[in-house]
Amino acid sequence: MTYRQIKWLILLIPTISVGLWEYVRHTVLLPYISMNTGNWLSAIIVFLVTLYFLNILFGRLERMQQELQRERSEKAVLEEREKIAKELHDGIAQSLFFLSVQVNKMGSKFTKDDKSYNKLKKTLQHIHDDTRSAIQNLRNLPAQADISWTRSLNKFLNEMESQYNLKIYREWSLKDDDLSSKEKIELFACVREAIINVIKHAGTNEVWLNTTSTPKGWICTIMDKGAGFDRSQTTDGFGLKIIQDRACSMEWKLTIDSIPGKTTVTIEKEEKE
Repeated sequence: MTYRQIKWLILLIPTISVGLWEYVRHTVLLPYISMNTGNWLSAIIVFLVTLYFLNILFGRLERMQQELQRERSEKAVLEEREKIAKELHDGIAQSLFFLSVQVNKMGSKFTKDDKSYNKLKKTLQHIHDDTRSAIQNLRNLPAQADISWTRSLNKFLNEMESQYNLKIYREWSLKDDDLSSKEKIELFACVREAIINVIKHAGTNEVWLNTTSTPKGWICTIMDKGAGFDRSQTTDGFGLKIIQDRACSMEWKLTIDSIPGKTTVTIEKEEKE
């Protein structure tokens, strides 16, 4: 049923109801009911017909308006993501590429064992990779607006497996309705950063991704059996810092445990009393 048809039905139903009642009243019921009783029945019948039919029509009208608003919001989000991706590509990504060229030219002035130069080059490469990954994520994640968030996440995980010869063992019990829109964005980003960290630093091609629901929220765990690291030492990467910042902004509990041969990142949401 179209928007125009609903509007016409809203206008016509009360009119037709009154007309039919008055016709039956004057042709059939006039000898049996008084004028005063008929007037009261007219009001009651119109009210009941309006309450039943117009309530259905107004409900459909509201759903159509909500769907239209949702489509507009999704379109605005997609346009904004594309705009941000373009700005990143034309601005930061190009600047990073130019900077990497200049750093490579400087390489002749340093020895291969120069720690400062190697650290600078490695950090710059990480930033460049993260920026490219962010641009790819902005452009590709919402390409199909009709699919669920869980399917979008699985699509990303499948791409990671195919691109990096990685095996991700998944036990994902959370449903789309268990998360708000902002929680979906932040949790996706945390999972993404954790997996990219495994690819870059863990030296393994296996990752275990697990989520479970709890009485007060949920728990998401990303675990690998790679090299591990010492959290007391400063690292060159930014992935863990990004996860920490996102978890803090959402008031999630973040736990990172690492020993040689195993690293576990646990994100936990607990509803406040």
